[in-house]
Amino acid sequence: MTFDGFPEAALDFYDDLEIDNSKVFWEANKEVYKTAVAAPMTALTDQLADEFGTAKIFRPYRDVRFSKDKTPYKTHQGAFVAAAPATGYYVELRAPGFRAGGGFYHAEPDRLAALRTAMDHPRRGAELEEILASLTATGWEIGGDRLKTAPRGWDKDHPRIELLRYKSLTAMRDYGFDEVIHTPALVDRVRSDWRSLAPLIDWVTEHGRS
Repeated sequence: MTFDGFPEAALDFYDDLEIDNSKVFWEANKEVYKTAVAAPMTALTDQLADEFGTAKIFRPYRDVRFSKDKTPYKTHQGAFVAAAPATGYYVELRAPGFRAGGGFYHAEPDRLAALRTAMDHPRRGAELEEILASLTATGWEIGGDRLKTAPRGWDKDHPRIELLRYKSLTAMRDYGFDEVIHTPALVDRVRSDWRSLAPLIDWVTEHGRS
């Protein structure tokens, strides 16, 4: 399937779902989800698969078993291409528009320890700082879960303490309602974005081996 862009109906669908997150609404608009959201997202990621790999298109249903929020449906559609455990490339469509990104969203204790050891290393840590500085300079927003204090065993005055505090690390670019999201040109834009993120993904993949 060729990607022709996300129709306006996709954004309208999520606008309405945020107001009425119910099974009644979902059943009445299931076909809109399939044709305006799921099908274009699959087409977009399929056209990127030759370079980055096959994407996982996330299910639209929320797992409410352990959540206080019992609304049954996600108010966004995400897709993820894994390069390593919990590490890879991401795109998302939601009511506020489209965004692309990547990084690592989780690390088991032994993997997180390996990443922090690499952050501590003078050369490897400096490489990551340069990667993040380059991304920031070109408009990427660096984020992730962070400790409020220094990780156990690390000096709070460490020269790279800001890196060491990360428990997850991501870079995101928000397209909002840019007209490109409604056109086939979005494929090349995302391809370019993901190529820009490749140094970060490669660094995490290489140094996150426990």
